[in-house]
Amino acid sequence: MKHKVLAFLLITFSLLQPLSGVSLQVASPDGKYLAIAGTNAEGLFQYQVFYAGRNIIEPSTMGFLLSNGTVVGKYMDIMARSYSMADTTWTPVYGDRSKYRDHYNQLNITLQDHSGYLLQLIFRAYDEGIAFRYHITANPFGKELFIHKELTEFSLPEGATARVTYSAQGHYVNIPVGEIAQPAERPLVIREDNGIFLAIGEAGLIDYARMRLITSSDKKNTLVSSLAGDVILPVPGNTPWRFIMAGEKAGKLVEHHYLLLNLNEPCTLGDVSWIKPGKVIREVTLTTQGGKACVDFAAAHNLQFVEYDAGWYGPEYSDTSDATTVTPDPQRSKGPLDLQEVIRYGKEKGVGIILYVNRRALERQLDTILSLYEKWGVRGVKYGFVRTGPQGWTAWLHEAIRKAAAHHLMVDVHDEYRPTGFSRTFPNFMTCEGVRGDEESPTNAHTLVTMFTRTIAGPADNTICYYSNRVEKKMGSHASQLAKAVCIYSPWQFLYWYDRPEGSPGSKPGDDNTIGNEPELTFFDQVPTVWDDTKVIESAIGKYGTVARRHGEEWFIGSINGDQPHTVKIPMTFLKKDIKYTATVFSDDPSVHTRTHVKIETKTLNHHNTFTFPLKPNNGLAMIIKPETK
Repeated sequence: MKHKVLAFLLITFSLLQPLSGVSLQVASPDGKYLAIAGTNAEGLFQYQVFYAGRNIIEPSTMGFLLSNGTVVGKYMDIMARSYSMADTTWTPVYGDRSKYRDHYNQLNITLQDHSGYLLQLIFRAYDEGIAFRYHITANPFGKELFIHKELTEFSLPEGATARVTYSAQGHYVNIPVGEIAQPAERPLVIREDNGIFLAIGEAGLIDYARMRLITSSDKKNTLVSSLAGDVILPVPGNTPWRFIMAGEKAGKLVEHHYLLLNLNEPCTLGDVSWIKPGKVIREVTLTTQGGKACVDFAAAHNLQFVEYDAGWYGPEYSDTSDATTVTPDPQRSKGPLDLQEVIRYGKEKGVGIILYVNRRALERQLDTILSLYEKWGVRGVKYGFVRTGPQGWTAWLHEAIRKAAAHHLMVDVHDEYRPTGFSRTFPNFMTCEGVRGDEESPTNAHTLVTMFTRTIAGPADNTICYYSNRVEKKMGSHASQLAKAVCIYSPWQFLYWYDRPEGSPGSKPGDDNTIGNEPELTFFDQVPTVWDDTKVIESAIGKYGTVARRHGEEWFIGSINGDQPHTVKIPMTFLKKDIKYTATVFSDDPSVHTRTHVKIETKTLNHHNTFTFPLKPNNGLAMIIKPETK
């Protein structure tokens, strides 16, 4: 059957009209994707992309506008072409799968324009999508290329709409592609009139200006690259990758997120035994007592880290605060804080300490504090309010992650940064924000947009909260909070973001933000943060979503529902045949007389069952499925 489908697709592709003039093409190993590239009748270099025989990216121009006004991309001559392929499998330090396949066909096109610029266009066709980058081979006027604008276009069929946000933590809106009037975040998820979902974005952004996407001022339904500043590119040198992913369901884009990892260099670190995923609780009182209470809670509930948040070394927004000292901000805490004692106590209990540092201190003290924190026995650093966008700050941040690795420190990058796959190369880069997470009190409906847009980029530090009264007042339900730990992947999963354990200063049993002993906390206790397999079972952007992930022989399922009733349907075909499983189901039920109203029940399941469950608006579902023991 597979061979018949492939033959059909090849016949379909042979009937497509190529670009005018000389054109070259490369297809994905499974034949679903086809990229065609070449010069058109006006001498412009263009490309287009097909998926399952449908034109998803129409002829789109490529090239650069240089700082001196020269356009590289006009009057290009094709000097050479070559084809290659690769098919390898690699094992990540951690991931949402235990192995990733890196399988593609590649087309290299060597071009020279009439001014003498020599460049290669590198196209890769994966089963997961199309990616391309520019390699500048020669500049007749110097050793650097001064890029003012990147002229890469993404021309879309009539009727395409996009899920748009204009900041990394912003609110998403659904608008026609032709109405994106300011640079929109990537990956940009688009639904074409033919029902196909696309994701357009970048990978391998390390020393270059961030790309966002904006509607062309002179071409209808065409997006153009919008860089966050000029770029100085060494020659020879590469740009980041631009990618296009497609699928009949939005969930397929999320399942294929590892395309971004494949477009980055392999891990450069030797010993990675010190890199540890895990669950994190935030310490908000900035006291010794609060830190030890968090350590005790973490040790009792299978959490691996405690994070001291902003203010432990002084006011985070002050340029005079010294991150080499332990000086609690008096506006946040009266202390006392003996951080060395908390670190010692945590080590005794098997719990690591993470420290937050605002970018003002990072930019002044990075080299000093990294070596100091390693001596203290700190396990990781959360980089706060980092500057992003322009080439200089992009390069600074990735160098700051490299430097942390040299001191055996893991990193969580917060605020406006979005990942492009660098954690494959430096896996001490555990997670990052760049998401409208629970700090912003998103509704379930908005989280269901985030699930199928932002998470394509990579791990999202969603800062899950649980006992805060904002959960029921604004966000959804407690069962949907449980589900987020599965639905939104992060190797460092922050739980109980606004909550504190009993024994912490200011805690009082039964109060909002004081962690209780509700029985459903066993889900957070047991849920892993890294996985051997991942499947998106249901996906409707803004409406509902269900994700199943396997860790060893156990499956964990999270399902979140929007503002309309929905019946979850989960075919259990991913379970092993001839084995019975016990499923523990966590759901919302107002008749349950606990503070959180979460019902727990068990069911027996096997490979042949389809599990169904009716969800009310703004509710959720979480499950743990384990093989029955004899």
